[in-house]
Amino acid sequence: MNARFLQSATLATAAALLAACGSMAPTYQRPAAPVAASFPGAAPAAAATPAVADLEWQRFFADARLKRLIEIALANNRDLRLAALNIEQARAQFDIRRADSLPTLNAGLSASRVPTSSGGISSTYSAGVLVTAYELDLFGRVRSLSDAALAQYLATDEARKAVQISLVAAVANAHLALLGDDDLLRVTRQTLGTREESLRLIKLRFDNGASSLLDLRQAESLLETARVVLAQTLRQRALDENALVLLLGQPLPADLPGSPAPPAAIASQLASTDLPAGLPSDVLVRRPDVRQAEQQLIAANASIGAARAAFFPRISLTGSLGSASNDLERLLSGGSFGWSFAPQLLQPIFDAGRNEANLKLAQAGRDIAVAQYERAIQSAFREVADALAGRATLVDQLRAQQAQVAAEQDRVRLTDLRYRAGASSTLDLLDAQRSLFAAQQAASQLQTQQVQNLVTLYKVLGGGWTAASATP
Repeated sequence: MNARFLQSATLATAAALLAACGSMAPTYQRPAAPVAASFPGAAPAAAATPAVADLEWQRFFADARLKRLIEIALANNRDLRLAALNIEQARAQFDIRRADSLPTLNAGLSASRVPTSSGGISSTYSAGVLVTAYELDLFGRVRSLSDAALAQYLATDEARKAVQISLVAAVANAHLALLGDDDLLRVTRQTLGTREESLRLIKLRFDNGASSLLDLRQAESLLETARVVLAQTLRQRALDENALVLLLGQPLPADLPGSPAPPAAIASQLASTDLPAGLPSDVLVRRPDVRQAEQQLIAANASIGAARAAFFPRISLTGSLGSASNDLERLLSGGSFGWSFAPQLLQPIFDAGRNEANLKLAQAGRDIAVAQYERAIQSAFREVADALAGRATLVDQLRAQQAQVAAEQDRVRLTDLRYRAGASSTLDLLDAQRSLFAAQQAASQLQTQQVQNLVTLYKVLGGGWTAASATP
């Protein structure tokens, strides 16, 4: 009888362990991407062309000052630090769930004193190793909860990668904005000097009766307009520098490498402008934000398995092994050996619909996660499409704007010659100077915008994070 009992117990234990290896979660399948098969306006990339996601930011950016700023931000930015701490929190949560799959051993010491019928007191002391309410995971409930915690941990890791990619691009664009401000300040100061000289000449002509009061007031107005633009640009530069300091997580160091003087500084920031878009099916699934949404979907899918397992019996084991004695002094030396084994099976019979509601909640959470994943795909597709549209048009727009600047410069030169010869009025000269300043402002802003668009394209294609460039 004992042999048959041991054999049955062994078979039951083996069956339980085999059953514990499975899960009642639905088989996961990645949803189809609800976007077009190719990006609009993107030329097909060559087969040997490396993906932008594999291009480290150290090789994409060329300026030594910008590289140093990115290194400082990666070491000190608080958003990135918070994302790293979230990983540690999610990892601890996963370790807690994973520990539930193994029994917990505790050292226990207990004492009880009970009055007897004869008026005395009976004392019992015990000490040993205890296993309390260990759940035998027959239907994969604990396994599903562990899988969900693992997916949430992986999702937080992808979130940190997304934060790093965004941080690298934000620092680069803030640095470019400062360079654009410096270039605009250069143009504004040049214009301010020209208008001060024009006002001096017109005032001299006015004092000698060769110019009208209208000419004088027009020259004064244009001079004050340039001063207004100068004040605005100085304020904007201060704001852009404050934004960069926030991204760095510390004040700007005094020993930063220098950059080329504007306007050449803006054009020399990038080591490569050839960024192949590739296919959405390859590009989007490599973006950390999309992978984060997918891991959250996997976690929601695993939660359905835990909700399904709640409908089935739950077996828990409680046991102890140690010694017991009526005398505390003899407990560890001369106590008697003792053990206990108390399995418990709980089968839900009536729970007022709680398990059914939990299952519906898990299924609704999975459907929400599917919609969030699809939205992440669509948002990523739009970001890439917008950046590609900017790359396709900003180069032509900048070229045309620079041609307009050259034409306006020639117009000012010719008008000034005609003005000095008496063939053009003062208003003609002032109007030509005004048009030149507006064209120079637009060209400076467009040059900054064009390079910033390339940085944005690099970011939305997944560039800025690789295993080699990961922060500590």
